[in-house]
Amino acid sequence: GLKTGSLHFPGTAATYQNERVQVHEVESELYDYTNETDWRINVDKVMSDWFKTQDLDFVSLYFGEPDQTGHKYGPDSPERRDAVRKVDRTVGYIRDTAQKHGLSNRLNIIITADHGMTTVLKGNGIKKIILSQIPGFSFQDIAFQLLDYGPNGLLLPKEGMLEKVYRVLKGAHPNLHVYKKEDMPARLHYANHPRILPLVLYADPGYVISGILPVQTSKGEHGFDNQALDMKAFFRAVGPDFRRNLVVGPFETVNVYPLMCHLLGIKHEVNDGSLDNTRHLLVSGGQQCSSKESGQMRIIIGLAAVAGFL
Repeated sequence: GLKTGSLHFPGTAATYQNERVQVHEVESELYDYTNETDWRINVDKVMSDWFKTQDLDFVSLYFGEPDQTGHKYGPDSPERRDAVRKVDRTVGYIRDTAQKHGLSNRLNIIITADHGMTTVLKGNGIKKIILSQIPGFSFQDIAFQLLDYGPNGLLLPKEGMLEKVYRVLKGAHPNLHVYKKEDMPARLHYANHPRILPLVLYADPGYVISGILPVQTSKGEHGFDNQALDMKAFFRAVGPDFRRNLVVGPFETVNVYPLMCHLLGIKHEVNDGSLDNTRHLLVSGGQQCSSKESGQMRIIIGLAAVAGFL
């Protein structure tokens, strides 16, 4: 099988069907995601040790900026712009380091993000979404809830209470959207997993959902409707299997997974993406992966970044 590694990427510590990533490093609880020097140390480790020495086939590498700064100061803040400059320098360092270690002709690099970010609306003129203040709603009817995590919420009503809770919340706030999980719009790709609770809530861009009190302090948030422009992530790729100097139209990030599986020469699990939406990025057109025959290495580098800023 292929040899894999993951450094700080979400899911690094998880076990999948009783297997873990062979080479892995999980950040400490108080890890400083803003330290640019540490970023370069991580890049050096991946390129020099993991790829060149240990000959891994796939590595996921995560940077927590400019996400952290965007949450704290807002996506339009000077602090966020400075964070983007740091990320931009690091992207350049990734390219330079790959070349330094003789990997450029054997390494496919994907740089992408899992979300965008938008400014949280604040002030006296903003009608906050606080479930405890909605007439007829009671947490006595709820067996389990996930709230106060930005613009999204999940509710598990007690037995026999689903319809009541749904009716009370549906249309209760002009900027709150409430769905039974089976009725979620297909474009959100959020309906079929068994861990999704029966009621799904999401707010319009700029609003957050609170349970009892408005305890959220972030100035920037993500997790809004994926049709909102501010939620769009970016995608950049370079390597022997990718066409050069190509600018393409947008595609959904669910399509990145089957693209990676194709590059690695492995069969993907059932998912909402399709190679048909990304094969035009490839030199081969997706018909045959040249790197599969020549044993080239691959990497995806995920940046929790605000869309379009690089």
